[in-house]
Amino acid sequence: MIKSREGRLPSLQTDRELVLGLIEACHAVIVIHADDLCELDRAIGDGDHGTNMRRGCEAVYLDRERLCSLPLPQAIETIGMTLVMSVGGASGPLYGTLLIEIGRRLGTRENEADFATILGEAIDAVARRGRAHAGDKTLLDVLYPVQTEMLRQSALINIAKRAEVSARLTAEMKAMRGRASFLGDRSIGHVDPGASSCALLTTAICRYLREYRPA
Repeated sequence: MIKSREGRLPSLQTDRELVLGLIEACHAVIVIHADDLCELDRAIGDGDHGTNMRRGCEAVYLDRERLCSLPLPQAIETIGMTLVMSVGGASGPLYGTLLIEIGRRLGTRENEADFATILGEAIDAVARRGRAHAGDKTLLDVLYPVQTEMLRQSALINIAKRAEVSARLTAEMKAMRGRASFLGDRSIGHVDPGASSCALLTTAICRYLREYRPA
């Protein structure tokens, strides 16, 4: 089971409402903030992070009916593959790797497997894929703190707050990976767009799960 302090989510078998709600929540938050993400990316990158993320989320959104018919692990893995295929730049492979690894691990573990542990293993796979570490000014600087809060079984609202704060803290970091790393010290003072999109998605997921009531 995936657990939170607010309660237990249903089994990892098909849950149409849960998958649909998560897809809609993630799609909505990226569409709303796509221009903001592009603005962040223009400061230290090529300015298309919001456009790329919106393209990926729209591809998932358009396929939502089929995804909702799948067991949750398979749905998550399929969404990851869709992001790899549809999101440009480094974000597609990184977000895709995260979801593919989560889906595969959920599908092979017992139902009582600890989701925080699975998430940690998936984040490590993202780090290997991007050859990055915590503190390099990437989405990892949100993912690792989020996993820490999950290991503590923190409330969803606190997980979301930690994600938002962690994204803002990337402004103090010097970029060590990606196009932003070419700026060296000039990357300091800017929030990483990947960390920002990761915080937005985390917040949207936590908000939906707080309001979700299984039938």
